Amino acid sequence: MTTPSALPHNQVQLRRAVASSFLGSVIEYYDFLLYATASAVVFSKIFFSSLDPLTATVASFGTFATGYLARPLGGVIFGHFGDRLGRKRMLVLTMTLMGIASFLIGVLPTYEQVGALAPVALVVLRVLQGVAIGGEWGGAVLMSAEHATSRRGLWASFTNAGAPFGMVLSTGVLSGTAAVLGEEAFLSWGWRVPFLLSILLLAVGLFVRLRVEETPVFEAAGGRAARVPLLEVFRHHPRTLLLGVGVGLSAFVAQGTLTTYLIAYGVRTGFTRQAVLNGLTLSSALAVVSIVAWAALSDRVGRRPVVLAGALLMAGFGFALFPMVNTGSVAVLVIALVLGQAVIHPLMYGPLGALYAELFPTRNRYTGASLGYQIAGLGAGLGPLLFAQLDASSGGGSTTTISVIIAVCCLLTVVCVLALRETSTDDLTSDAPAVPAATDA
Repeated sequence: MTTPSALPHNQVQLRRAVASSFLGSVIEYYDFLLYATASAVVFSKIFFSSLDPLTATVASFGTFATGYLARPLGGVIFGHFGDRLGRKRMLVLTMTLMGIASFLIGVLPTYEQVGALAPVALVVLRVLQGVAIGGEWGGAVLMSAEHATSRRGLWASFTNAGAPFGMVLSTGVLSGTAAVLGEEAFLSWGWRVPFLLSILLLAVGLFVRLRVEETPVFEAAGGRAARVPLLEVFRHHPRTLLLGVGVGLSAFVAQGTLTTYLIAYGVRTGFTRQAVLNGLTLSSALAVVSIVAWAALSDRVGRRPVVLAGALLMAGFGFALFPMVNTGSVAVLVIALVLGQAVIHPLMYGPLGALYAELFPTRNRYTGASLGYQIAGLGAGLGPLLFAQLDASSGGGSTTTISVIIAVCCLLTVVCVLALRETSTDDLTSDAPAVPAATDA
């Protein structure tokens, strides 16, 4: 077995970059998705206790959505400085911001203690989480993609694989705490424990991240960064940006449905919270492997065929998902989660890291990739909120409209993927953007 000291310097740095990106993504998404799980099972009772249960769920998902609304802002801010000053510096800042915001959520007073100030403070900290993760993803993907000399899809996918692994940790810690303490103690103070643990994860993540060097692609570009990367993206690559948003939208709508909305929906239809969380934990763990596997396949057959297959399958699966949950069978619920989150969704999600990195030139890649990905990411935040409102307006009687929305988003992804040319063989050191077949307007 080859030891790290025997490897060429660039291979050592690639391994460190991939490990740092994966671990950083795990930590960021542990914090970010911990909030998602808590918003479905805890926050409606803790921070919105004055509302009726269904309205409280909508309000709780509303605060959850604010984090997604803040993500494009984080992508713009950290993307700007990441394109001008380097990827590594920004990643240290984003990880620190996320860890501190999550820790502070763990010490927030409840609605019963301070009234309306509690949900206001919760929203502020959620916005900071969104800004942090908006800047984290683009830099983490580029650290891996720009260190890689081959199999770029594989190496870049570890950033996306960190998301479901973070979900495994967050749901595992949250459900484990609830199981140990019991319902009363969990709602009283136990829910805080997973958030307080963020500070320990932050220390580990920073230790690993500080050992990674700046990417060779960025170093080679020395001084050629755009003065205002955002304006350059809007001016020279608007079509690429819009198509990138469309490519990722369905993956995020599906993600929000499977990892957030389905928790509240499953509990309301009769499943225990623990049964839903157990199924979600299993499907999330399997998704880590699937994301990497499908991304590796995209290095061989191209990004477009893999993403197209996932979008078409998810368009159909959206109509089977809720009837499967409505059977009341725990086994069928688990099968639905595994099929959706661990098989079909990774087809769309796995190749996205490399694909977004390939859409823009080095001088504005951090900004362009982050903005496209994070705008598409609004689907994961706004989807559960929209679905909860539709559910409330119909009295919880129909999910057909939700399935139609999922299918429409998937078909939009199909159209956008077909409008892009294949990018998997592009050279990231080139200043030429990986534009669609027709040049940007």
